[in-house]
Amino acid sequence: MDKTQGTVCDQTIRLTGVKSSEGYPDKLRRIKFFDADTERVFVFLTNNFLLPAPTIAQLYKCRWQIELFFRWIKQHLRIKSFYGTSENAVRTQIWIAISVYVLVAILKKRMRLEQSLYTILQFLSISAFEKTPILQALTGNDMLFEQRQSHNQLNLFHL
Repeated sequence: MDKTQGTVCDQTIRLTGVKSSEGYPDKLRRIKFFDADTERVFVFLTNNFLLPAPTIAQLYKCRWQIELFFRWIKQHLRIKSFYGTSENAVRTQIWIAISVYVLVAILKKRMRLEQSLYTILQFLSISAFEKTPILQALTGNDMLFEQRQSHNQLNLFHL
């Protein structure tokens, strides 16, 4: 065991609780790891006895980053369900949702909008098929729209 890499202890254990020992009767590996970056101690349970303890700790750290990424997706992208179950379908839908999120963030910054990204996304989702220009809809400023409208353009509804 290498304490310079953060491993505090590396033990082989067996669960002793009535239900837990019935649920998993095999041996487990308990790794206690000190993370110098956060100055915290973590305890990992695994059934992998082949990889070194620092590698196990790094795998859990990477897995945690993936968990945080999916948590961010759930909180910000509002993907209710996936339309396909293949890897390509899921990736495509996530990339489309991220792209829309980034485009709206750019829109918010360039237009100097005060609303939160969540509010803007909610508004766009309910007004997707309305003919109101985005600038007018998000700012509520009819005067700005009136000034930008071309007088050479024929107006179909006000003849």
